[in-house]
Amino acid sequence: EVQLVESGGGSVQTGGSLRLSCEISGLTWIEYCVAWFRQAPGKAREGVAALYHNGVSSPYYADSAEGRFTISRDRTKNTVSLQMKALRSDDSGTYTCAAENCFYSDSARFLRPAYYRRWGQGTQVTVSS
Repeated sequence: EVQLVESGGGSVQTGGSLRLSCEISGLTWIEYCVAWFRQAPGKAREGVAALYHNGVSSPYYADSAEGRFTISRDRTKNTVSLQMKALRSDDSGTYTCAAENCFYSDSARFLRPAYYRRWGQGTQVTVSS
C-alpha cells in the first residue's frame, strides 16, 4: 500500500522560501506520478507541480508555479520535494502530495486532483507580509 507523509510546512514572509518533502513508501509502480496540490480556505484544490517518473523524471508545473517552484525526486530518501521560492500570499494553503500509477499519455491530467487516488495528510504553508 502506498503511503505518503508530508513535511516542511510553516510560516514565511512574502518573498521567502520553503521546501516541502513527501516521503513515499510502498510504491512499486514502474511508471508513476507524484504531485503537489494546495488548497486555500474556501477554494478548490489545485495542482501546483507534478513529477512523472518512468526511469527518468519529468516535471510539470502550474502557470502559478512556473519559475518559482521546483519539484524533484530523491531516490535514496524515497522523497519528492517541492522547493518554493519568491513566495506570495496567494501561495498560502494546505499542501498535499499525491501519487498514482500514471502514464505519459495522460500528461494533460497530471495536475488534476481527480487523477490521483493516494493522498497524504497535508502540511500547512502560510505566507504573510
